[in-house]
Amino acid sequence: MSLPLVCLHGWGLNRRVFDSLDAMAIDLPGHGASPWDPARASLAAQAEQLIEAMPPRCDLLGWSLGGQLALHIAQRWPDRVSKLVLVATTPRFVADGAWTAGMSPELMQRFADQLARDWHATVDEFLQLQVRGSRDATQALIELQRALREHGEAHPDALAAGLEILRTADLRDAARAIAAPTWVIAGQHDRITPAAASDWLAANIPGAQGLTLPRAGHAPFLSHAPDFAAALAAFLDAA
Repeated sequence: MSLPLVCLHGWGLNRRVFDSLDAMAIDLPGHGASPWDPARASLAAQAEQLIEAMPPRCDLLGWSLGGQLALHIAQRWPDRVSKLVLVATTPRFVADGAWTAGMSPELMQRFADQLARDWHATVDEFLQLQVRGSRDATQALIELQRALREHGEAHPDALAAGLEILRTADLRDAARAIAAPTWVIAGQHDRITPAAASDWLAANIPGAQGLTLPRAGHAPFLSHAPDFAAALAAFLDAA
């Protein structure tokens, strides 16, 4: 009997982005229908809230910020995660002296400043950046916007907290300690988390498999829905 698949979405979105998948999706704290609690601002605190909503054991898929949370959960509670899927995920969002597959600190700060001035415009720009360079970009953007329209926008404080997680989190050591069979999938033209970051995860998580989808951006499960679903099913059935 197969285990349930649980999906964790990315920054600024909600669980409805996974409507096309046969899965249980959970809103991140302060996103969608999940109320915001300032005590849940850190990555560890958000992971604790999510683990409380998850089945006792499941396959876990995380996308972008949700991928970082999934990495932490799989490392912190290995008995709860049977198989791990990381979509457009990076262990370290911001570049530093030892990590080049990330956003510059200066650009990250400008993004944070823009969020503080006009969070609606910042989220809208972020959605457009997610689909840039991908096949079926228009339809993918429509699906992202639909999720927000139908299930609700994130709380502004949750957006700021998520951005701070992305700015500070470094999950390279956690990735090396993952025990679950892992599949890492990237978009060739991802403008937010470079494919090189996914390549690093595939090379450093023990036994992980990696796939880069050509002409895909940051949301390959939307722009390449049939290909993504088929590859996901093959991994979950075989692992």
